[in-house]
Amino acid sequence: MRAMILAAGRGERMRPLTDHCPKPLLPVGGRPLIAWHLQALARAGFQHILINHAWLGEQIEAALGDGSPWGVHLHYSAEPQALETAGGIARALPFFQNQPFLVINGDIWCDWDPAQARQWADQLSPRSQAHLLLVDNPPQHPAGDFTLHPDGRVAADLPPQPAPPPAPSRLTFAGIGLYRPSLFARIAPDLPAPLAPLLRRAMARRAVQGTRHPGRWIDVGTPQRLHALNQALAHQP
Repeated sequence: MRAMILAAGRGERMRPLTDHCPKPLLPVGGRPLIAWHLQALARAGFQHILINHAWLGEQIEAALGDGSPWGVHLHYSAEPQALETAGGIARALPFFQNQPFLVINGDIWCDWDPAQARQWADQLSPRSQAHLLLVDNPPQHPAGDFTLHPDGRVAADLPPQPAPPPAPSRLTFAGIGLYRPSLFARIAPDLPAPLAPLLRRAMARRAVQGTRHPGRWIDVGTPQRLHALNQALAHQP
């Protein structure tokens, strides 16, 4: 299985930190944020990892090189303009060799084990096109994104009120997902396209599964959250 790290965003909410440094290279716990993903993927046995980039992308390639410090092979997809999530994935589809693949947002920090992605791939039903990692709603996003039903199906609908037990959970998409290439088959590879509408259409077809991650997850989207994460990592063993 191959993996992709999304690293093409401008990082507007991180300015001025991202005016001269791409967000994936911002230091977290003494190393670039993206290095945490590379270490986790390498530990899980991923050999080939693709990183897309746009804003200051040459800095990303210069800092990470061919991936040898992590024992992986890094590949790059340079976007003249940021293509958003679905557009960037569609541009990179040949890299995945028509097999299910893992995608991780480059601007998150999470203690989830990417080795679980192989189990997800084995458990994908014939009709499913995606398996999403979901987390409890953070303070900045209390309403969540999607509903996780007891049978593992993910839906865009709100749970019924009052919901009979076991009630479906409204959770936040962690920015980590396993996808079949067919989900992106109709996306033009060189035009910007967001991921959320694509997922919602797949959910309407009952083609998205999901798992709740009970561990630590942070959307490193602001300087304040970056500082809080650095403080937390500085005090952990």
